[in-house]
Amino acid sequence: MTSELAQEKWAVLSHVGLEATSLTHEEARRLVHRLASEGRHGLCIVSDEAARRMSKAGTRTDHSEVLSKA
Repeated sequence: MTSELAQEKWAVLSHVGLEATSLTHEEARRLVHRLASEGRHGLCIVSDEAARRMSKAGTRTDHSEVLSKA
């Protein structure tokens, strides 16, 4: 049985919107740490399901740039 934290079901949100989805919790934690060091604000880790419900028009949709730096 796999822990929910190890499942790729976590998303990262910031003040600019959705940063990334389908991460393990550890990947999300690392991304939050990196984005914070770059001065990004309002960072939080939520489930992909919650991120889908909270997404709005105009949020970041291209996650490849953010993830490639991780």
